[in-house]
Amino acid sequence: MSQASKFWDKNALKYAAAPIRDQQAYAYTLERTRRYLNAEDKVLEIGCGTGSTALLLAPNVAQFTGTDISPGMLRIAREKAAEQGAQNLGFHVATAAQAAHDAAGMNVVLGFNIFHLTEDLEGILASLSEILEPGALLITKTPCLSEPSIGIKRFLFGALIPVMQLVGKAPFVRKLSFADLEALITAAGFEIIEAISKPSMSRYLVARRKTG
Repeated sequence: MSQASKFWDKNALKYAAAPIRDQQAYAYTLERTRRYLNAEDKVLEIGCGTGSTALLLAPNVAQFTGTDISPGMLRIAREKAAEQGAQNLGFHVATAAQAAHDAAGMNVVLGFNIFHLTEDLEGILASLSEILEPGALLITKTPCLSEPSIGIKRFLFGALIPVMQLVGKAPFVRKLSFADLEALITAAGFEIIEAISKPSMSRYLVARRKTG
């Protein structure tokens, strides 16, 4: 088991019990995402955690697959899905890179609050671009800790991350700006069709796999 998997397994119960920090922003993300989903869609979520978002979006599509690096997180996700009787929703353990390689046949890929936690984002995006059909959508929301507009509190939090990592209190975190994130996605062969900052430190992006 990798260090990242161990970290999230250790924190799975705490993560599941924690309230959503910004309920309004989360509801807005769901509302925007639903606008791009259709009843026939096959959706892959990378880094689904305990499945909260998957459970809320799965009723809008034909098939929903959630992946996460943490078996502990997915154990909670499966319990929640069973309690709610979700029929079109499945979960399996996979790193972000593994999930990207398994995206064949999917026409929507979701990645909420995960891309800044991946060490090889360029490779993941390249795999998605290679495997997804033209027109497939990539919908993401990513905290961008190098964005100048995030304010002093977020800046200080970003500065504390290396210290927290040394004592096992934080996972790998990649510091991106909005421009960095968008450049990586477009360089991989996607066309950005929507970009929103809500809350201000996070970038919500909808990108379409280009033709050719």
